[in-house]
Amino acid sequence: MTTAGVPAVHATGLHKSFGKVHAVRGLDLTVQQGEVVAFLGPNGAGKTTTIDMILGLSTPDRGEVSIFGHTPRGAIARGQVAAVMQTGGLLRDISVRETVQLTAAMFESSRPVDEVLKRAGIQDIADRRVEKCSGGQQQRLRFAMALVSDPGLLILDEPTTGMDVAGRRDFWSAIRADATKGRTVIFATHYLEEADAYADRIVLVRQGTIVADGTAAQIKNLASGRTVKASLPQEDQGLLASLPPADAVEFDGGRVTVRTSDSDSVVRFLLNNTRAHDLEVVANNLEEAFVALTGDERPGPAPLDGGVGENRVSRAFEGDRA
Repeated sequence: MTTAGVPAVHATGLHKSFGKVHAVRGLDLTVQQGEVVAFLGPNGAGKTTTIDMILGLSTPDRGEVSIFGHTPRGAIARGQVAAVMQTGGLLRDISVRETVQLTAAMFESSRPVDEVLKRAGIQDIADRRVEKCSGGQQQRLRFAMALVSDPGLLILDEPTTGMDVAGRRDFWSAIRADATKGRTVIFATHYLEEADAYADRIVLVRQGTIVADGTAAQIKNLASGRTVKASLPQEDQGLLASLPPADAVEFDGGRVTVRTSDSDSVVRFLLNNTRAHDLEVVANNLEEAFVALTGDERPGPAPLDGGVGENRVSRAFEGDRA
């Protein structure tokens, strides 16, 4: 059971070091009940360490974590938290159904086995041995195991690894349906299109701190500017020395790509001063925002002002352009 009005996750001032490596640096995170939150960052950003502290697998050096008002281990003991990890946790020589039955036996109260098998989309392979299941089917089995306790908080680590396109779509449909009923979901993924399509909110982590937090649209807007693409004869490339200020200019197979905060000026220049044709102007996507906000070339985490928008990260971009 969960308490109405209490955050699903409330973490304040989290610090965690491993020797000389400061993996998490004063991280604050609050996730409300029913939210679907993508927790993203490059390798080494501190995502896994943070998730381990939320799950009670690791103790913060400093700071506190509460899950539905309880300690992480207390919430897990109540069946309020479950996780779907990318690897491990499966016995290869028993069946899919037996695996879920063993998991259900760990809880005083659990959902019916057939129900969670159906929810995970693996009821038709219930009698198959785990070792005979594909990677995507094993990941669905982990999802079924996580659903057994009917948790209020579900944490997913690369949940759709090994699934085909249809499997990924079905999986996320199930997740969204659960969220509408109040289940909270935090997931880490390398498929940024999943975060874009399915997350209510995206949290970007870099060097152990949160550098951006908001909807997919808000995160994209933080990476200000647009990309102008055009076909350009090679002999005209020298004319680009007079191009209006741009963040980056790239050439590839007779196409020029210009990233700029003033796309109108770039388009006018190309049309009036070169033989450019087949012009295309596109807004930044989530991948470009991700790279801009978490790239190693940035001097440090951008200062946060407590809300997405305003000049929360834009000032840091000025330093990148210099």
